[in-house]
Amino acid sequence: MAGSRLSLALVGCGKIARAHWRGIRYVADRIDVTAVVDTNAAHAAQFAERTGAQAFTSLEDALAHGHFDAVDIMLPHDLHEWAATVCFAAGKHVCLEKPLAADIASAERILELAAAAETCFMVAEQAQYWPDVHKAKELMDAGAIGEITTARGCFYDTEEVDPGAPPPWRFSVARSGGGISMDGGAHWIRPLRILLGEIEEVVAVTAQPIARMEGESMAHAIFRFKSGVTATFDALLTGGARAPSEDFRVTGTAGELVIENGREGRLKLYDEENPNGIVIMDSFPGKLDSYGIELQEFADLVLDGKQLAASPECSLGELRTAFAIYRSAESGGWEKVWED
Repeated sequence: MAGSRLSLALVGCGKIARAHWRGIRYVADRIDVTAVVDTNAAHAAQFAERTGAQAFTSLEDALAHGHFDAVDIMLPHDLHEWAATVCFAAGKHVCLEKPLAADIASAERILELAAAAETCFMVAEQAQYWPDVHKAKELMDAGAIGEITTARGCFYDTEEVDPGAPPPWRFSVARSGGGISMDGGAHWIRPLRILLGEIEEVVAVTAQPIARMEGESMAHAIFRFKSGVTATFDALLTGGARAPSEDFRVTGTAGELVIENGREGRLKLYDEENPNGIVIMDSFPGKLDSYGIELQEFADLVLDGKQLAASPECSLGELRTAFAIYRSAESGGWEKVWED
């Protein structure tokens, strides 16, 4: 697509749209938001005022009467296939917030549609752009901690929902496809894959400490990677107070790398010269900017044909890992990630 700027419609004006809009304002400076879409008219109007874009209460109306070349789809997971289908049919470039879909079959149909479309497609996984993760991978590849023996990823989140309010759509398995493993947990599975390669099989247990959440709000898993290395994966949604926890730990024969401090990101190296640890980086501009970085990459894909850091097919890895967790919780045994 020739041109220096990308006109974009934000489809879905919920919480994640605020993060995407911040990324566009401060990082993705080649994007102009010209339309916002939400079935809640008040939400659409609020976002229209915030962005200066035209508001629509249906995607069909926006596609018929709006002026934009691409869409940023941020809808409940069960609507991803429908939204992607109508946008591809309308000749729009599509950025789709992870996960691909609420189930694997739907995800694979979306990938087939994208391959046949004459427009660009990207799955937005902001963890792909976390700078501390890539710096850790660089150090690992340079031998900073020796041969890798094991790792850990720990995703804890707090329920920020009024207990007297109706459950959010994410609490419905029919809408979300699962629980914390395939939703927020995906942001921790992607970095583990960046650091350690592809996951081959999983053994896991799950539980529901958030009683009104239909999917799991707690998961403990062991991932065995194709390299033979194993890592633990912990995911928890809690309604109570929680102590600080590291996000990732990678252990080698000569030391450890630890990523902590949540969205700010801090990478520390422990080795023979630094037994008490040394700060390698405090992620600047920080993980929050990863939303803008991914959208800038989408703009570069559409406008310049620049290759993505991770293909849309890569996002199947998080989805398939989550469903392997679910199968293992039922079977009590190891489950292959790439075999249903």
